[in-house]
Amino acid sequence: MMLGGVPFRIKLILLALYFGLTACPMQRTVFRMSEQKANIQSLFPILNSAPPRAQLKGMARIIEHGASAGNGHLVEFRTLPVRSLLNKSVSRRRVWFAKSINPYRGCEFGCKYCYARYTHEFMEMKDPADFERKIYVKQNAAWLLRQEMRSLRPGEEIALGTATDPWQPIERRARVTRSILEVLAEYRGLRIGVVTKSTLIERDIDLLQRIAERSDLVLHITITTPDVELARVLEPRAPRPDLRFRTVRRLRQAGLRTGILCSPLMPGITDNPQALDAMCRRASEAGASFLSASPLFLKPCSKATFLAFVHEHFPELDANYAKQYEREAFVSSAYQKRVRELVAAVTRKYGLSRRFSEDFPDRLAWQGADTEPQQRELWPSLPDKRVPASSFRGTRPLQGVNDPERLSG
Repeated sequence: MMLGGVPFRIKLILLALYFGLTACPMQRTVFRMSEQKANIQSLFPILNSAPPRAQLKGMARIIEHGASAGNGHLVEFRTLPVRSLLNKSVSRRRVWFAKSINPYRGCEFGCKYCYARYTHEFMEMKDPADFERKIYVKQNAAWLLRQEMRSLRPGEEIALGTATDPWQPIERRARVTRSILEVLAEYRGLRIGVVTKSTLIERDIDLLQRIAERSDLVLHITITTPDVELARVLEPRAPRPDLRFRTVRRLRQAGLRTGILCSPLMPGITDNPQALDAMCRRASEAGASFLSASPLFLKPCSKATFLAFVHEHFPELDANYAKQYEREAFVSSAYQKRVRELVAAVTRKYGLSRRFSEDFPDRLAWQGADTEPQQRELWPSLPDKRVPASSFRGTRPLQGVNDPERLSG
């Protein structure tokens, strides 16, 4: 065969056809030709090349190098190789820290209001549910932290658990958070804030006490509501509220400064004086050092999930929520101000003092901000000077949600 001047790829195809036609009887030509062509394609992949897949970037590329770390109920765990553990956090809501640490990416608790779901979008995961179904365990956390602590200035602030819960269920066997605490316990003069909903924090009381002896440490246990029924649908895989109150009591008995974050306050659901009074009373009984609360804000990543929750359990609030959060993530400044006044009045009543400083801890808890742009008001100011509840009134589809006497544990 004379194949001069014919492109190489065409030559290969012609050779395949030639040998297939001459090496077998006519009635078997089709079979032999296909088999020969398949063999040639396996030897020369260029014949079967597909368009290259779009190049992954950033975190999406990093997770490609992770390995399976097991499975739970409707949850997949994978390792996450990272180059850094300390992250600089600056928030336009004044909730900022010089450094933050999140041992895991994703969180099993599945809280309907969680604002951190967007972090999975950096890994090309657009389904909000992936945040609670695909959990990534950061590798070599203790070693990385020890290297990065060398550049940390004395008194610099560190927040543990700003996006995901450090003691979520996988921590029971992964023990990444405990390894981080072991490193922090080696240093003096740090200012550390911790946030969790998990009772598993009790396992690490020994390390927390050691840290508190050398640095300023404040523990924040998030309890959004004392009502078990509401908590079950709002935070489906988090410990029950009564168990979290018990954890607050045990941490205080261990001599650790521990308070409660009653956040977010949900308009029409948990933002009225009766509900806050019930919460503060329970916090006082548990011996909490302080209580802080702030209004709900909805980032785009959590908006659909939370509004679906409202539609299912509080359908009469659909229109109000849709109007308020249609264009803005935050409630109005006037509403924020009234909530601050209400929280201040109730915490004074039960002797729940401020935390150890006037600035550092409040940046952890207060989600509202005077510096936020003025927003369209949904709840207009009232003419008198009373501290009002939200204009969402008289709607309690879940029995006892706002009932101060129904504090079942």
